[in-house]
Amino acid sequence: MNARLALDLALASLWHRRRVLALACLTLTLSVSLLLGIQYLRTEVRHTFTSTINGTDLIVGARSGPLNLLLYTVFHIGNATNNIRWSTFQALEADDRIDWLVPISLGDSYRGYRVVATDRRFLDHFRYGQDQPLRLASGHWFSDMFDVVLGASVARELGHQLDDQIILSHGGGRTSFVTHAATPFRVSGILAATGTPVDQGVYISLDGMEAIHVGWESGIAAPGRTLTPEQARQRTFTPGAITAIYIGLKNPVLTFRVQRAINEFEGEPLSAILPGVALSELWRLMGQFERALLAITGFVVITSLAGLAAVLLTLQAQRAHEVAVLRATGASPALIGALQVIECVTLALVSCGLAVAIGALALALLSPWLLDSYGLNLRLRPLDLAEWGLLAAVPVAALLVGLVPALSGWRQSRAGWGGARPG
Repeated sequence: MNARLALDLALASLWHRRRVLALACLTLTLSVSLLLGIQYLRTEVRHTFTSTINGTDLIVGARSGPLNLLLYTVFHIGNATNNIRWSTFQALEADDRIDWLVPISLGDSYRGYRVVATDRRFLDHFRYGQDQPLRLASGHWFSDMFDVVLGASVARELGHQLDDQIILSHGGGRTSFVTHAATPFRVSGILAATGTPVDQGVYISLDGMEAIHVGWESGIAAPGRTLTPEQARQRTFTPGAITAIYIGLKNPVLTFRVQRAINEFEGEPLSAILPGVALSELWRLMGQFERALLAITGFVVITSLAGLAAVLLTLQAQRAHEVAVLRATGASPALIGALQVIECVTLALVSCGLAVAIGALALALLSPWLLDSYGLNLRLRPLDLAEWGLLAAVPVAALLVGLVPALSGWRQSRAGWGGARPG
């Protein structure tokens, strides 16, 4: 009965002071929203990062470290130590244990974005996230030797539309003074946003990559040896070498056996990595910052709770008559002190509820825009265990913080605060 009475009194007191406490509640709501938002972003960014490439069992490149191979084949960062002979690709293609292969050839750029030469198998087999396939937002996959498909971020940042003509730069630098001006490409398609490095790529055919480099054997265009688009279309090209290979196996159980066989390949030195393992290792190296950010946000919440305690302590001076009446009607000092704790915890619970509602509404409204505008693939989902834990920690912390004004009120009520004595 005392507990029910204390709760009723606390709620009535909160409602009576709702205008004063609204600002403290708003501050705490924003702090909890920030805390949940940071934790949510940590979880989603980690999930997106580790799902940058999915469904690919192995990535094969020239002999190098796993992280370097992952960075230049998936994230378009850095350069390969060497190329892979096309005959090696054909040898792997004949392996009965391999279901599919996707050839990747790198080397050129377009206004700072990496040019990726591949074929139809990239569109058919590349997966990201929860086994999501690539799809075209507009246009079609390249069919002509000089067609180009742009990633969503490239098209958005550079303002390209279908049928625009672009000129690729020789080499992978952001600024290049050597271009393939004689062989312009036409934008045939634009990929839908994925929230992965695919959005940052410029995709052409392997034939197109070979054609624009005829006469460039010395690193610059040799006069009279380069081809016009019309001349190139009359020829058939076979790559001499490629940069990397994405591999899907018929039976994933054989992954480690095939990986070992590729690493011991006699034809040339190769490295085969498991993309999931390499992504987890890369995230482990990069994860210190987001943990520090979460800790800073936790301090913001604690500061807001301290501010709430300060507000409740300040309000005690205005509650002399209220406390006197309670004492006169037989309320114990413990009950009066408990009112402060209940009020503090109730405000924390209200703030938590508002923070969850605000976060869900903001995410539902903004997630399509964030994906299209910034390549952030954020999904609306139920809170996970860690997020529930953080949310539950707020009212627990409020309970502890509320002990400060509660102890003050208990002491003053025992001393006959307001001049009233129990009957």
